Amino acid sequence: MIKFLDLHKQYKQIKNELNVKMEHIHENSSYINGKFVSEFEESFSSYLDCKHCIGVGNGTDALEIAIKSLDIKPGNNIIVPANSFIASAEAVSNNDLEVNFCDVDPREHIITIENIKSVVNKKTKAIIYVSLYGYANYLDEIKEYCNEHGIYLIEDCAQSHGSIYKDRKVGSWGDISAFSFYPGKTLGAFGDGGAIITNDDKLAKSSRMIANHGRVNKYDHEFVGRNSRLDTIQSAVLLTKLNYLDHEINKRQDCACHFEKNLANDIPKPIFNDHLYQSFHLYVIQVNNRDIVQQELKQRGIPTGVHYPISLPNLKAYANHGTFPISTSLSKKVLSLPIGSHLSTEDLEIISTSVNEVFKKYNK
Repeated sequence: MIKFLDLHKQYKQIKNELNVKMEHIHENSSYINGKFVSEFEESFSSYLDCKHCIGVGNGTDALEIAIKSLDIKPGNNIIVPANSFIASAEAVSNNDLEVNFCDVDPREHIITIENIKSVVNKKTKAIIYVSLYGYANYLDEIKEYCNEHGIYLIEDCAQSHGSIYKDRKVGSWGDISAFSFYPGKTLGAFGDGGAIITNDDKLAKSSRMIANHGRVNKYDHEFVGRNSRLDTIQSAVLLTKLNYLDHEINKRQDCACHFEKNLANDIPKPIFNDHLYQSFHLYVIQVNNRDIVQQELKQRGIPTGVHYPISLPNLKAYANHGTFPISTSLSKKVLSLPIGSHLSTEDLEIISTSVNEVFKKYNK
């Protein structure tokens, strides 16, 4: 049986290195704010070529805290792509701001300048750019637009660890960016974890204080914050895995190239962007009759996923937020294929052959 993702294989790769770090943690009982936390923050900010990295409890916290650090007043709105995970919108709502959904490009699955211009208004104070599946485009244009109109650019990089757009790492374009280290991510912890990235000293200080009960020094609470920490164990895992991230991305690129070459031309596949080195957190195609296609592939021993089956404005949580036909259409067709360094050439050939046969059968 082919696996969609093989976390155990990843663990075996880093086991010996990680055991050394775990022994240090246990010997020193340094479970909170141990040395591996600051070491990971420094290493990850260096990897992204950014000034600040603030480790937090999870990716949703990273988004919420990043937005809070911008000090946007209630009554204003933030543009959010209708095609994303709920955390992208949830973080806006939990800051008492209005979610301003916009539709996405039908092939790229992300927002464009045209999408933004169709919904932006006087109350728009920020744009959340989601580099979905690791794909990014138009970041330079969107950043320029934001600068011209006094709008913050927030990058939601939960799926784009290591992607590079026009010689800059995704996550380094925004005023502030948020990462998730959920175990299934391309850079994943052994539990929850997240990080905030910025080159702005003021936003970095504010974010770290918000995540640490509104303080810099112990018991010196300047405002009401929250408790959101990236713990030492997860930091040790991430610090170790970071050394293998580029290798993993290269392998995912190889998988994507295989699919590009071997999947039938009439299957809507991810776009290869000349300006982007994509990390391919997910490899997503589009099919009709998805439930039947997915079931038959499962019977052939090929697991698949759906990211995401309901567009955000169609969720009960965001009812009456408008109609977004492209995102709604994508939610009914997207199908994620296995991708990653755990797949052999034989696995990739089996996946490609099976997908071609099943697609031809149900997508006439």
